This record gives sequence, structure tokens and C-alpha cells, in this order.
Amino acid sequence: MEADRRAIGNKMKRRDIEALRERVSCAAVLEQARFAVDIKESTRRAIKFRRAGEIIIVTHEGRGWFDPLSDAKGDVFGLVEHLDHVGFLEGAERVADLVGVRITDPEWQPARREGGYNLSLPERWQARRRPWHGSPTWHYLHGDRCLPVPLLRVAIKGDLLREGPYGSMWAAHTDGVGVVTGWEARGPQYRGFASGGNKVLFRLGPPTAWRLAVTEAAIDAMSLAAIEVLRDGTLYLSTGGGWSPATQAALWELTFRPGAQLVAATDANAQGDLFAERLRALAEDTGCDWTRLRPPEEDWNETLKIGEKENREKERGVPHSHRPHQGRLRPAEPALDPAGRDAGSSEGVMKD
Repeated sequence: MEADRRAIGNKMKRRDIEALRERVSCAAVLEQARFAVDIKESTRRAIKFRRAGEIIIVTHEGRGWFDPLSDAKGDVFGLVEHLDHVGFLEGAERVADLVGVRITDPEWQPARREGGYNLSLPERWQARRRPWHGSPTWHYLHGDRCLPVPLLRVAIKGDLLREGPYGSMWAAHTDGVGVVTGWEARGPQYRGFASGGNKVLFRLGPPTAWRLAVTEAAIDAMSLAAIEVLRDGTLYLSTGGGWSPATQAALWELTFRPGAQLVAATDANAQGDLFAERLRALAEDTGCDWTRLRPPEEDWNETLKIGEKENREKERGVPHSHRPHQGRLRPAEPALDPAGRDAGSSEGVMKD
């Protein structure tokens, strides 16, 4: 490639190359290649283009790009080389042919003056597609996070998941009557929460369940549900890593139901222990049973992934290279701490 870049000096001077880089947008290259803008998953700073299964994200006001499905990225010349499989010399000539080509500007939805959105949070949620078998979000959740297909189908049927940008997932937070208040956004290179949304609770399971397993992330809630094979009478919850007044009020309401048991299924680290103490205090205030469910690994998704790895190795006859600290978890049984650690009720909590 460097030889090609030197060779082009015979036809174009360096300042001509720089001029082309400034005058020809990556968007123009993509439009000529019959890519289309995905307006729903684009922003003014990152415009998403699709062509069948290919995706290119244009950045830096049209001067840069990257492929979220690979490590490819670069400037307009690199984009032509990437798409057309040509060298720099031929690619530069093709870029030169696009000087003066007008691109179609996306019709951006204007934001309100106060910085909000024209669509309400539930409308923004409904505007997104549910994950489907083979979609980017499906690949992330099943391939990267090892969530089993039956569990994903239950979550999708319950309208808990949406396709987020760049192969991420959206996991809904809802209030007591099922209205979407926001969503946890997690992906291979991204994590956050819905702009303008409120953290309440991610809820997987029957609304009337008496066993309330509280985690710090929706992926951990789904991972614990997968490990326990959606244990009967259990509502798997996530606070999204926060503890807002709305979250506390929602948990307070849930723990007041007859026979409720609050299960602190938070991470096995200092932050997880802090969350568990908050849940212990809430259980004491409401008078419900309480127990600590500590993952063998740092969190439930890591535990699930290690278990899936062991299952694959066992099927291939490979000895396990690593086992969870507390042994394999059996389906539909709680992964409680050893006797004498963090187990009890609001009337007699046993301390570490």
C-alpha cells in the first residue's frame, strides 16, 4: 500500500490528495455503492449505512468511517479500498471521480428546545425492532453473553428487549403498571442508559412472584434466570447499577406482598456487597424475608459463561480447566452462600 501511495505522486501531488480527502465525503462513496442510511440508528456525529448485511458508520463529519463488524476503519481512500478491494492508486482515482457528487442529507428529527425528543420514551422503545435469530443483538446476547435461546425467546416474547445501535441490546425498565421508563443499553463496546429515561427496574418473570432476585444489570438478571432455568415463583430484577428513589419505591412495593422474599443476587465484589446491604435494610423496613445469593464468579454472566464453556468441553471429552468456586449450579436451585453467611430473614439476619 505504501508503494502505491508513493507511486500516485506521479499523477497527483500530495496537496491534491489532501484536497480530495476534504472534498469527497465517505457518505458519497457509500451512496454510489448503494448503501442506505439507517436513520433510526444514526446521529449527526455517527451516520449508519447499510447494504444487505454490511454496515459502515461514517464519522468526523464524513471524513472518517469504521466497520462495526470488523476492525476496518480509515479515511475516504481506505473506504474505497475496503469496499472495492483495490489498491490505493486505483482507489484514489475512483475518489477523484466523485468530486462534486452531492449526497442526500438525512432528515434528522429535530430535538425540542429543552433538549428532549419529539417521541416519548415508550414511543422510542416501540420504534425499535425486537431481536430476531441471527440479528446483531441476538449474536451479542447468545454468542458473546451465552444466554440460551429459550431464555431469549421468553424475554423477547415479554417485550423486554430491543435492537440497539452497533449490535447492542436495550433492556426495558418499567414502572409498576408496565410503562417503559427507560432501558439499559449494553453492547460489545458500549454501556449506558436511555437518554432522558429513569431507572426503575428491569423485570423478567411473573409480576405476582414472591421470590424477588435483585441484580445490578439486566444481563446478570437474565443470566441468573438461565442458571436457575426460570425458577418458579421468581421475578428476576435489575436496578441498572443505580439506586434511584423510583427504584427504592418499586422494590418497597414488591416486598410488601404476602410471603415475599428479597434475594440480593448482586455481584461478588465490594459494590455488590454494598447493594446487598441496602437490600437487607429495605427488607428489614418492610418485614420480608431476605437472603444473599452470591455468584461463584464476580457476576452471574461470568458464571454462566464458564458453565457453558465447561459443558462444551465435557461434550468434547476435554477435562475442565476451571470450575466455579462453589461448584456447578444445578438448575432451579438457589446458589446460596455457604451456611452461616448472609442468609436469613428480616428478623434474624446472619452476618458475614
